[in-house]
Amino acid sequence: MKSSEVREKFLKFFESKGHKLLPSAPLVPQDDPTLLWINAGMAPFKDYFNGSAIPPKRRVSTSQKCIRTNDIENVGKTARHHTFFEMLGNFSFGDYFKEDAINWAYEFLTEWMNFDPDKFWVSIYKDDDEAFEIWTKQVGFPKERIVRMDKDENFWEIGTGPCGPCSEIHYDRGVDYGCSDDCELGCDCDRYLEIWNLVFTQYNKTEDGEYLELPNKNIDTGMGLERIVSLLQDAPTNFETDLFMPMINYIADNADVKYGDSKETDMALKVIADHIRSISFAIADGALPSNEGRGYVVRRILRRAVRYAKVLGLEIPFLHTIVPIVVEVMGDHYSQLVDMEEQIKKIVKQEEIRFEETLEQGMDILEEVIAELKKKDAKVIPGDKVFTLYDTYGFPKELTEEIAGEQGYEIDHAGFEKSMEEQRNRARAARQDYDQGHSELELYKAIREELGQDDFVGYEEFEVETEVLSLVKDQQKVEEVAVGDKAQVILAKTPFYSEGGGQAGDQGIIINTNAQLRVVDTREIAEMTVHEVEIEEGELKVNDQVQAIVSGELRTATARHHTATHLLHKALKEFLGEHVNQAGSLVTPTRLRFDFSHFEAIKEEELEKIEARVNEQILANLVVDAREMPIKEAKELGAMALFGEKYGEEVRVVTAGDYSIELCGGTHVRATGEIGLFKILNESGIAAGVRRIEAVTGHEALDYVKKQEGTIRTIADKLKSSPKEVVTKVDSLQSQIKELEKELTSLKDKLASSQSGDLISEAEELNGIKTILHSIDGIDADGLRKMGDNLKDKLDSGIVVLASKLDGKVIFIAIVTKDLVKAGYHAGNIIREVAKVAGGGGGGRPDMAQAGGSKPDKIEEALAKAKELILAE
Repeated sequence: MKSSEVREKFLKFFESKGHKLLPSAPLVPQDDPTLLWINAGMAPFKDYFNGSAIPPKRRVSTSQKCIRTNDIENVGKTARHHTFFEMLGNFSFGDYFKEDAINWAYEFLTEWMNFDPDKFWVSIYKDDDEAFEIWTKQVGFPKERIVRMDKDENFWEIGTGPCGPCSEIHYDRGVDYGCSDDCELGCDCDRYLEIWNLVFTQYNKTEDGEYLELPNKNIDTGMGLERIVSLLQDAPTNFETDLFMPMINYIADNADVKYGDSKETDMALKVIADHIRSISFAIADGALPSNEGRGYVVRRILRRAVRYAKVLGLEIPFLHTIVPIVVEVMGDHYSQLVDMEEQIKKIVKQEEIRFEETLEQGMDILEEVIAELKKKDAKVIPGDKVFTLYDTYGFPKELTEEIAGEQGYEIDHAGFEKSMEEQRNRARAARQDYDQGHSELELYKAIREELGQDDFVGYEEFEVETEVLSLVKDQQKVEEVAVGDKAQVILAKTPFYSEGGGQAGDQGIIINTNAQLRVVDTREIAEMTVHEVEIEEGELKVNDQVQAIVSGELRTATARHHTATHLLHKALKEFLGEHVNQAGSLVTPTRLRFDFSHFEAIKEEELEKIEARVNEQILANLVVDAREMPIKEAKELGAMALFGEKYGEEVRVVTAGDYSIELCGGTHVRATGEIGLFKILNESGIAAGVRRIEAVTGHEALDYVKKQEGTIRTIADKLKSSPKEVVTKVDSLQSQIKELEKELTSLKDKLASSQSGDLISEAEELNGIKTILHSIDGIDADGLRKMGDNLKDKLDSGIVVLASKLDGKVIFIAIVTKDLVKAGYHAGNIIREVAKVAGGGGGGRPDMAQAGGSKPDKIEEALAKAKELILAE
């Protein structure tokens, strides 16, 4: 039976028992900051189990994607460890309980899967007589194959809260899988394979350690798809099933090895097959490789797979070519894999290339460290060395630990953490002094407790009459401020929007008959709106009545840019994929900056389409609406929430027609037509998997267009043409340049030919080999190669090493004729040592190699080194 059939039968069985079939939740937990990944079938349903949310139905069944990496080092070594797996589960939220859960599990295994019931063993919690009665009297299961176990094995609880006993169903695979003829259930060997765990959540554990009966009892079961498939396909391990073998066979064919021939290559094949599944599913669910959080886990898994690919001698990049097989095996049930296939391949390939660039260098350093430890007879790699490999060469700490462990070495965890903390301290030192910020926060907390919450009315009003509640100068509360002072003002009611959500704080003025204050910025501290002011005229006192006036021009310009970020976010998802999510933003009156998750530079034609789509929505003059609503309702409408942001029960939802809908507290235009024009200025990468777009709207966009037109006119004047003819004129000049380059190349060839004739006569014999060692000034790399080729053609057998001083640097080439390559001479090895003398490096093929150096004054010494190397062979 195929794995896809097993999954389908399981879900159909429980559908026939009145369960609602739900799709697998994404691997990235939704609204659960306690989890890095969904790691169990029940994880997405925690709110249903604790009663804080109402389930769509009281009976539910799923096949849930899961990732666990706590024991990643065992993957490939054991029969059943995986980083990615599927958990088949049926759940009851206060509906059925033990009787149905046990009977249905047995019915499914014996009647739908046709397992031999004599092969089953059951474990129960030692005091769970109810489960024992159901198994023996209702199911008719032999009591001699029911084993009572202690709390550690058969009772599920995490701290306080809902908990309960469980009953596990095991399959006896026979003595061939056991550690001895008389091993029993509970042994760690593979004989008694646990396939299904039925958890009966019937108690609530109190802080005092009491177990109180729950009024609504729940059922939570989990059966690993990989395990049940291994039994149905009579596979010794999970890996010899149709879930893994298509990938394993493909990898083995490409590595020219055979699965089953070697323990070492088998482990590598299994690790790669397991890891590429995890990587593919994680990326499909929006977790891109990076240096922190989930992204770090993805990168760590991928880099571990790369290392094992290199163990098999596979040429990197390779892993991305396995992705279509993952899609073929799993895509019938997980359609997002099919939709994201090309993007997954691109991301994996990019990561492979990035890691390949540093892997060899990092491995060399690690080998040097281990060599030094051998001399000292030490067995622990210092933490600062582990940190350097992580920080500079992208080696996850765990990868270094694993490689070291294979050679009998450990790593200094404490030293690594110390280096990490030192780096964090350096980063903190670069930010604003913590103590000052902390005291400022405490000050405004005290003000809020004393005076109460201020009132923001800036969504509707730009100007209000209000009262001065508090004044702060130099981190101290004061009763008044005067002309020339810089201070902070708290108002009872304010139209000023404080900096937040990427939007810059408002500017404007605060005035009355006695004073005029310029508001240079608005911030939120301790949930209070703080107006940063400069007193331009008069004096202001606490309790004064004032007029607070926001700069309408700046606010409107900011609103244009903010609404444009929403349109841009949606357009990016349309053209690049649903994996795109906001990673940061800045919205000011003069520009917008939008950071987002994406794995590669955006092509020029894609940027043009994105820009055009945003402008289409501007021209459509969509109504922009902002409404307060419960967060649940907002998500049902499809509002985009920013990952990692915390939202209350009530949220503000901003829509632009039917095109864009996001949770947002910022200020916006009333209709998209007010944005006027949207122009992208720049697109760049700012971190692994994070891109940035900078753009302008409104007057700033018009100014940008005017400047571009001015530049074109200036170029046209210099080319003595009109703006319309600039492109034609440039094409003509490029054609002329190409012709001149051809003439130059021809002259270089003639020069190389004429000079090579002279150099042939200067050839000397070293170890019986015709050798030309010569320096020529002013010839570029291309000219030097051509001269070398000419000399090689004129030499039947020989070695040529040439150097050229150019622009304050030196270029080297080495050429070895084929007969001497066979004799053991290697141009790449020669040039590497020669270049070192001149402060450079390089390498190449055995017959031709090129290098550079920064010390042209060392050319003669470098050529002497070449002579020494040839004589030493």
